[in-house]
Amino acid sequence: MCNLYSMTRSQDAIRQLFKISKDSAGNLPSSPSIFPDGIAPVVRNVDGGRELLTMRWGFPPPPKGYQPVTNIRNVASPFWRAWMKPEYRCLVPVTSFSEYAPKPDPATGRKDIVWFSIDETRPLFAFAGLWRPWTGTRGTKAKPVEGEHLLYSFLTTEPNAVVAPIHPKAMPVILHEEDWETWLTAEPREALKLHRPWPDNRLKIVAQGPSKSDEVGPI
Repeated sequence: MCNLYSMTRSQDAIRQLFKISKDSAGNLPSSPSIFPDGIAPVVRNVDGGRELLTMRWGFPPPPKGYQPVTNIRNVASPFWRAWMKPEYRCLVPVTSFSEYAPKPDPATGRKDIVWFSIDETRPLFAFAGLWRPWTGTRGTKAKPVEGEHLLYSFLTTEPNAVVAPIHPKAMPVILHEEDWETWLTAEPREALKLHRPWPDNRLKIVAQGPSKSDEVGPI
């Protein structure tokens, strides 16, 4: 389960790569560590173009659930069916994502955080996501945020050979740039053909250690 990722490229870089026609995100900061319930950039289709905006990470939990649902593995579940329509699909801009190492570091007694990206420069790429409107209370007990929210989550799938030794259960669904439009606009049967692991030769471990943030300078 991926519950920590980064997005450290500039807002202009997102606008250019994702061909944004409407920017509703305000002033986006660099985000070297994005945690569940955090606010992060998302790209969706609006009026025939692509809109950049911010949403809160994590769908409301199913009945008897307690935590926001950040990862979507079982795409056939009725819980997700209503949100698989094209109008609720989105792209989640990313520069790296992380999983905990399977065993503790002998020196610290704690599990390292392993960061994955396309290469060492942490270029922009995209997770396949879903979004939805929701009314309720989010945030923390100390700082609750009540009212209307836009929420997102992203798909996970079988891990590729790079991720599997670290996290054998799943990895995020990463989309090739040429598949972005299909994900955003195609009917569910066609779009869900993209629910598959990322190629082994296009992913690398780019950092490992105790840090819960991953950042390189602007490129």
